[in-house]
Amino acid sequence: MITSQKGIDLIKQFEGLELKAYPDPATGGKPWTIGYGHTEDVKQGDKISELEAEEFLKDDLKLFEAEVSRLVKVSINQNQFDALVSFAFNLGSNALKGSTLLKRLNEGNFHSAADQFTRWVYANNKFMQGLYNRRQAERELFLS
Repeated sequence: MITSQKGIDLIKQFEGLELKAYPDPATGGKPWTIGYGHTEDVKQGDKISELEAEEFLKDDLKLFEAEVSRLVKVSINQNQFDALVSFAFNLGSNALKGSTLLKRLNEGNFHSAADQFTRWVYANNKFMQGLYNRRQAERELFLS
């Protein structure tokens, strides 16, 4: 499965587009980020075009699509897949791998899994409204 346009739009909405490299504020400045949350080989002073940002996103999504496909052991629909890819893209595959969300999902308890999204709303032990908004949107997509 690959991320649908609906899933890509969700990721873009919450990642935002930055054409100049910036330090990640949620992690104290590292890694440097550009485009729609792209971090690989990004350094201070880098600049890209909107087209390059799109390409980076498509390439980055491949890793998370493969990880979600590998980790999920039950049949899921496109919206569920998209929500999980967004979650993993934002938090990393290891967060999904060790999560109660994945455990409940693989048990076939979809509603309990959906309720786990909003537990992931902290950065550096601080509640982040932006993360809450993203997790709510992912949860709603997952349940649709």
